[in-house]
Amino acid sequence: MKINHTILKEFILVGFSVYPHAQTFLFVVFFCLYLLTLTGNLAIMYLTWVDRCLHTPMYLFLSALSFSETCYTLTIIPKMLADLLAKNRGISVIGCGMQMYFFLGFGGTHSIILTLMGFDRFLAICNPLRYPLLMTNVVCGQLVASAWVAGFIISITETALIFRGSFCGPNLVKHFFCHMRAVVRLSCLDSELTELIVTAISVSGLTGTFLLIILTYVFILSAVLRIPSAEGKQKAFSTCASHLTVVIIHFGFASIVYLKPGASGGDDAVIAVPYTVVTPFLSPLIFSLRNKDMKSAFRKVLAKTSSLNK
Repeated sequence: MKINHTILKEFILVGFSVYPHAQTFLFVVFFCLYLLTLTGNLAIMYLTWVDRCLHTPMYLFLSALSFSETCYTLTIIPKMLADLLAKNRGISVIGCGMQMYFFLGFGGTHSIILTLMGFDRFLAICNPLRYPLLMTNVVCGQLVASAWVAGFIISITETALIFRGSFCGPNLVKHFFCHMRAVVRLSCLDSELTELIVTAISVSGLTGTFLLIILTYVFILSAVLRIPSAEGKQKAFSTCASHLTVVIIHFGFASIVYLKPGASGGDDAVIAVPYTVVTPFLSPLIFSLRNKDMKSAFRKVLAKTSSLNK
């Protein structure tokens, strides 16, 4: 137990304040990346909504992924941008708990939807004749709803463990948002045990979803190699390329954040940037630029808009 410390009601997010001369530059870079991230994800959701050709499970999963990504960046990046220009980087304990809850919930949902997208590709390639019966839009919606429920059950469990007691000074959170490992170290209770538990939960969820995706791709690869024609193999691989690329980027950067030993040193705020800022920026680019249907839907919208303006 920590003693002789004032019970905290507010945290100070240290963030990038340790780099005072780079604040304006970082704000411009992060703001541009965030703007492009929002534009890309909103474009995917809009095109999926307006183009009936995209009303299929694969694109409904993609739209759900874009929505979860938009939400989890919304919970942390606007606050980070404001703090880069502000002198007061405070956040109430309640506000910190809410930010952590929604970030973990949306982030967990995001990882589960990525796993469901792999399962969808597995059914489409390994069971092409039964796929329309097994993966309907209704089933897709039910799976997405289950992903949201599971993501927020994990989130509320971790957040409740961290915020079940009071917090002792100093009130400096060495991060640009209320990251669970940065906040739990300020707990008046046994912070090491709590940190171990919440880290174990996150790592289990992260590795579990990643291993499930790897397993689906083992079956997909086995099925693709049995396709006799080279054209058929290329078509099958092309439907998975974007998803596999995003999976590698997402889980690769996430593993750096969550598997990094606490005593290994390094600036946690800088280490988290690829996972929280760069990955959401790359994801819609990869899914849209490498997708013929998405580009075709975009051209249709442009053509319709230009015809209306004439």
